[in-house]
Amino acid sequence: MNATVEFARMNGLGNKILVVDMRGRPDKVTPAAAVALNADPETEFDQIMAIHDPKADGTDAFVDILNSDGSKAQACGNGTRCVVQALAAETGRKAFTFQTVAGILNAVEHEDGTISVDMGKPVFDWDKIPLAEEFHDTSRIEMQIGPIDNPVLHSPSAMSMGNPHAIFWVDKDVMSYDLARFGPLLENHPMFPERANITLAQVTSPTSMTTRTWERGAGLTLACGSAACSAAVSAARTGRTGRKVTINVASAKPPGTLSIEWRERDDHVIMTGPAEWEWSGRLDPSTGLWSRDADRGAEAQ
Repeated sequence: MNATVEFARMNGLGNKILVVDMRGRPDKVTPAAAVALNADPETEFDQIMAIHDPKADGTDAFVDILNSDGSKAQACGNGTRCVVQALAAETGRKAFTFQTVAGILNAVEHEDGTISVDMGKPVFDWDKIPLAEEFHDTSRIEMQIGPIDNPVLHSPSAMSMGNPHAIFWVDKDVMSYDLARFGPLLENHPMFPERANITLAQVTSPTSMTTRTWERGAGLTLACGSAACSAAVSAARTGRTGRKVTINVASAKPPGTLSIEWRERDDHVIMTGPAEWEWSGRLDPSTGLWSRDADRGAEAQ
């Protein structure tokens, strides 16, 4: 078995993604390899999307998702769009069905290059998010950062979009908050036994909002698709917006938007947005050692 596999450095609204082709192999990208890859500025990432041979009938691939700290992730919407773009370029197909540990995801690439991913149904039950305490209504749970009489953040909406999310509603620019300081505290709050993605959300109209996210296992991220979906669903659930919104991802580079629809007929969440290929190479899924495609010719000389 070849020691190395093909991979592509991609991004979804700046969300740094490594798409790794593990098809035809029994092994996996190891947590140690993920940590090593993230430690290199050239391959630093938010998620690895490792494409494996399908495990279930009717699916095109099983996608294993790793965070930059080597932990497993259940869902990554921006990463899924990158996988779609990579496979569409390889096969000429437009529609795909993937299996993840969070369930089945259907996705399609449109003529304009944007990609829609069916992220499935949101989960609101406190024990399935999961939360450490019982809440009858998880659209507003008891939690705050800052003084009791003047908290900086408080009363988030909690839900799961394949992974746990807490959405804090704010009235001013999401970039004005010190999320780098609050993020680790909230991600690891005792309320979240499996940790949580922490999002600041500012509703700007009945059909638009701005978000910024601290991502579980990855830290301060430029974009997070499942967090955008969770913010959109939570906004609709609490009456702040309708069920279809445009989300301005404040930290995305370059700035960009995601279109999110919490579909009424089946409660599925449909996320539409871009993906971008940057460069490709090969890596060792055991150690994380890597090379760029352009570099290998020079190495052979």
